[in-house]
Amino acid sequence: MENPDGVGELAITRMTIESDSASFDFEGKVEGYGSVFASHTFTYIDAERTRGRLVGEARTFLEDGTLISTPHMGTFTRKGSKVRSYFTDATNQGVVNFVMWDIDVITKQTAVRYWEVES
Repeated sequence: MENPDGVGELAITRMTIESDSASFDFEGKVEGYGSVFASHTFTYIDAERTRGRLVGEARTFLEDGTLISTPHMGTFTRKGSKVRSYFTDATNQGVVNFVMWDIDVITKQTAVRYWEVES
């Protein structure tokens, strides 16, 4: 997918491991959304833990202090320490985005791309 409407960089600030899932907290800056804080739980659907579903939520503060929140629901794939997640969000301001995150568990860095599908 080419030409996202926005990009960003988040860092993993917490990781919790369970027998059938892993949970992460993220924070960083995303173009058009300012300071972003998110929590996601990844639940595995295969024995190798290479794919599954995710649920979570994000909150962001724009430069003027406006709070934007959104639920996240989607899927993920994992190859080694690299995780790619795909989800949609539906912000409290009416914007819907398709979002892809490339997460590197080793470096704790996450590259964010999003495409606005409804404004």
